[in-house]
Amino acid sequence: MPPVHSSPYFQMENPAIMSLLRPASGEKQRMSKSSTGGGLLRMFKLFPMLTSGCKMVALLGRPRKPLLKDGATTGTIFGYRKGRVFLAIQEDPHCLPVFVIELPMLTSALQKEMASDIVRIALESETKTHKKKVLEEFVWAVYVNGRKTGYSIRRKQMSEDELHVMQLLRGVSMGAGVLPSPNEKETADGELTYMRARFERVVGSKDSESFYMINPDGAQGPELSIFFVRTR
Repeated sequence: MPPVHSSPYFQMENPAIMSLLRPASGEKQRMSKSSTGGGLLRMFKLFPMLTSGCKMVALLGRPRKPLLKDGATTGTIFGYRKGRVFLAIQEDPHCLPVFVIELPMLTSALQKEMASDIVRIALESETKTHKKKVLEEFVWAVYVNGRKTGYSIRRKQMSEDELHVMQLLRGVSMGAGVLPSPNEKETADGELTYMRARFERVVGSKDSESFYMINPDGAQGPELSIFFVRTR
């Protein structure tokens, strides 16, 4: 994996990010096998081709025990096709998220980023104090594949739409598809799509944490990585 700061688009010269990155040995092999590997990102890229019949996936949201108990963190990316995309992180699918944020980009734009099969989302907090845990910070600069997309504020309280998604997916450990909207009808922003996966959580320091997606197909190298960094 090339260093993050080697990208001509990346402006974050923060040593905390470097402590989160993994060796490059697995990623080159992952990219060479991308033509044969599956994965959730490939499912997510197919959303424009999905039909309303995929809403049957909502049946998976019925309450039940988690499918896997290995201490992995649950991450969910969701949003309306023509609207902004959200990121939610849960310690358990049955619990409320410990972190929810509306990213400063459209769902369609994120799908285009996923055409590369490897997506890195970095969130940088520019706070000058360290009394909170890093995921408790509110204001974040957001970078996707090295390019700054803007700023976002972490949700203090979830909206009805966000609670609706968490309720439907509380029995889902991983997957991607289309969910019915809260009012059970289509909106001007199109259908409500989601991708949920399990992540390995790595704490680099009190100012940095990272989440590496666990590939369900056993492919080497994470397809999606999320970094949280607080500047010193």
